Amino acid sequence: MTNEKIGIVVSDFNAEITHIMEKLANEHVNFLGGQVVKTIHVPGAFDMPLAVKKLVEDANVDGVVTLGVVIEGDTDHDTIVAQNAARKITDLSVGFNKPVSLGISGPKMSRADAVKRLDGYAKRSVESCFKMLKAMKA
Repeated sequence: MTNEKIGIVVSDFNAEITHIMEKLANEHVNFLGGQVVKTIHVPGAFDMPLAVKKLVEDANVDGVVTLGVVIEGDTDHDTIVAQNAARKITDLSVGFNKPVSLGISGPKMSRADAVKRLDGYAKRSVESCFKMLKAMKA
């Protein structure tokens, strides 16, 4: 599959991890023959749905990749953030009939776990978007 036009939404919270994920995702999109046409940075994973909506509304974007990290804290905040972001991102994907992959790692994850998973989550999120684009064309 080639020439897929991909939008990426990146959480700047935990930027030391997510910006590496962004670089890896861009490289993987290119490796798979696609093109990143637009990237939007947002403060955190909870803020992603609005940016995702903007991208799925764009006729020049075939699918969207989300990249973020939700690290466990002393409260259940990480669970609330991750669950609500995932739910709304899924709603947007279905509502606009465009693939939006979930590349947000967490909740219940330490910073060390997030670092270990950054390569996998970045690449899997891109691959998921590409596979869904292929499935939608079948």
